[in-house]
Amino acid sequence: MALETVSENRSFGGTQGVYRHRSQSTGTDMTFAVFMPERVAHERVPVLWYLSGLTCTHENAMTKAAAQQWCADAGIAIVFPDTSPRGDGVADDEAYDLGKGAGFYVNATQDPWAPHYRMWDYIVHELPALVGDSFAIDRDAMGITGHSMGGHGALTIAMTHPDRYRSVSAFAPIANPTESDWGQKQLSAYLGDDRAVWRAHDSTLLMTERGFPREVLIDQGSADQFLDKLRPEALAQAMMARRQPGQFRMQPGYDHSYFFVQSFMGDHVMWHAERLL
Repeated sequence: MALETVSENRSFGGTQGVYRHRSQSTGTDMTFAVFMPERVAHERVPVLWYLSGLTCTHENAMTKAAAQQWCADAGIAIVFPDTSPRGDGVADDEAYDLGKGAGFYVNATQDPWAPHYRMWDYIVHELPALVGDSFAIDRDAMGITGHSMGGHGALTIAMTHPDRYRSVSAFAPIANPTESDWGQKQLSAYLGDDRAVWRAHDSTLLMTERGFPREVLIDQGSADQFLDKLRPEALAQAMMARRQPGQFRMQPGYDHSYFFVQSFMGDHVMWHAERLL
């Protein structure tokens, strides 16, 4: 699979690159970013997948999350995928929370979304295979994290594939989408009206049914302006009821912005590094 280099820049002794390829999953060109630490010159390195939220591309977290220095210090790679397919002929919606920039990390089954919106397959299968073939990462040492819609994706993917990811964390995840305006709208559009199908993409329900075999880390800002849509209390209650190992931290005064993500990115990178190295 051909990989086009869009840009590469020196960063904290490593390399921050942006790359483009033709995706078999989405049937479109897809762009993603990878930071490789200096340590990769000597050995394969663990990799952390960072899934972004609504309206984002690969670029938002690459430039705003302040992850590169922490990953350089820890000696791990980090990958920033896009959040949806792009391009002419790809279905879209006028609303910010549906269509381009809002793939919700599912495989759509409904028209007009089904031909291209297959972000679950892209994130879980295709992109890791491509990155593993193209960069010196350790495919047996992968963690996953994300913000908002990306936190939803990280948690649901990790709980579905615990053999694939050694660690999982999330920043302000959409925690209970089957009961939220950020979820019911998108899941019905992409997957249809059968709510039983939606269950596989709700981290609160997955936590109740199966949990994660290792610790999880979740940070949520107490001043988040989208608390009613995120429903963090549902996930926290499910973790407590299951006695899930890990931490759910309510951070006083923080909102939903990347200033919140920046503030705790170091904690998350180092937490993953402890479990991946």
